[in-house]
Amino acid sequence: MAGRNSKRLSFSKQQRRNTIYCFISILITIVFLFPIYWLIIMSFKSDTETFGKILTYYPHKFTLDPWLENLKDKDFLVSLRNSVVIAACSMTLSLLFGIPAAYGMGRYKVPGRKALLLTFLITQMLPASLMLTPMYLIFNKLGILGTFIAPAIAIASGSVPFIVITLRPYFKSIPASLDDAARIDGCSVIKSFFKIMIPTIKTGIITVTVISFLSGWNDLAYSMTFNVKPEMRPLTANIHKFQSKYGTKWNCIMAYGVILVLPVILIFVFLQKYIIGGLTAGAVKE
Repeated sequence: MAGRNSKRLSFSKQQRRNTIYCFISILITIVFLFPIYWLIIMSFKSDTETFGKILTYYPHKFTLDPWLENLKDKDFLVSLRNSVVIAACSMTLSLLFGIPAAYGMGRYKVPGRKALLLTFLITQMLPASLMLTPMYLIFNKLGILGTFIAPAIAIASGSVPFIVITLRPYFKSIPASLDDAARIDGCSVIKSFFKIMIPTIKTGIITVTVISFLSGWNDLAYSMTFNVKPEMRPLTANIHKFQSKYGTKWNCIMAYGVILVLPVILIFVFLQKYIIGGLTAGAVKE
C-alpha cells in the first residue's frame, strides 16, 4: 500500500509539473506571437481606428484599404520583383559554391581543414557594416555596382560558410561503401555527387536552400549600398514611403510588413521539420 501511495504521489507531482511547464510554454508562445498578431490586425484597421484614442485589440471596422493601397502601387510591385530576383540570385550562388565546398570538406582530407572551418565560423560573426566598404570598392572596380549581382554576391559570401558548416557533417556521415558501389557501377566523381550524394542529404539541402533564400529576402544593407537607384530597391528598403511630413500611415506599413514576412512564415510552417533536422545535424560534434 505504501508503495502504491508513493507512486500516486510521484505521478501527481509529475502531472503538476507538466501542467506548469505547459502553462509556461503557452505564455512564452503568446508573448512571441503577439507582435505578429498585432501586425496582422493593424493591417485591417481603418485610419480612424488606427489613430483613435481608444486602443482596440481587433479591427472593429474591417477594411482591406491598406492592402489594396500596397498592391495597386507600382513601386511595391517593382520592389517585390527586386526582392525575389536578389533572393533567388543569392540563393543560387550560395548553393553553387557552398554544396561542392561542403562535399570536399566532408569527403576528402583537405589540408588545413580545421583552419578553414575556423575561418568560416569567424566570417559568420562579422557584421554586414564591416564588409560594406571593401565590397563596394571591389564591385566598383568590377563594374557591377547598380546591378542585382552585386548584392547577390555579397549575401552569398555570408551564406556559403553557413552551408559548408551545415552540410559538411551530412557528407561526412555517408558511408564510404556508397562511393565504392558507385565506382563499381561506372559512376565518375561528378556523376556520383549528383546521383547519390545530393539525394542522400536531401534534408540538409532543403535547410540551406531555405536559409539562403531568406538571407537574400531579408537583406537591406547590401541592397541599399550597392543599388542606389530607387527602381532597384527591394521591399525592405521601400517601407519608409508611408512616412511623410503629414504623418505615418501605420495600417499601410503593417500591411506592407505582413506581405514582407508572409513568405518567411509560410516557409517555416511547411518546412520546419527539414529546417530543424538540418540545423541539428550540423551541430554534431566530431
